[in-house]
Amino acid sequence: MLASLTLPVRLSARDGGFTLREATPRDLDALIALIANDPVSAARGDVASADDREAYARGLAAIQADPSNVQLVAERDGETIATLQLTVIPGLARRGATRLQVETVRVRDDLRSAGVGGAMMRWVEDAASALEAHLIQLTSDAARVDAHRFYERLGYARSHVGFKLPVEGA
Repeated sequence: MLASLTLPVRLSARDGGFTLREATPRDLDALIALIANDPVSAARGDVASADDREAYARGLAAIQADPSNVQLVAERDGETIATLQLTVIPGLARRGATRLQVETVRVRDDLRSAGVGGAMMRWVEDAASALEAHLIQLTSDAARVDAHRFYERLGYARSHVGFKLPVEGA
């Protein structure tokens, strides 16, 4: 399903253009660094430890093996500057609506507020239309106040309360 998206694609931000493409295993270290650079993720254990690299590699491989998932990287001048994951979720609610779930949106800290995230999220809207998704949804940790303002500026509404339950032994 996500294979129908036209990638790579060239996008523009305020400080220049970049390419959005599917992640490959060679992107793994840059992806881990982007995730670990986020204080909320770091507090959950995403600290870019070499001991965890295999777990991240398994996660990326699982995403790549699932046609309903894609991990994307934004690249400029050969450097990974941002990432996000998309998942197509078929459903019964909303008269059988398909949803496009957005996860793991991260932009390199020196490029935040430069338009990279906004350009990626506008592309996600186009992708949702191409995939015939009726709704784009995402969750954001309650501590991410700046991210909440970002999503609201893009037109996303605070519509639900989310709940999570860690699974013991997983």
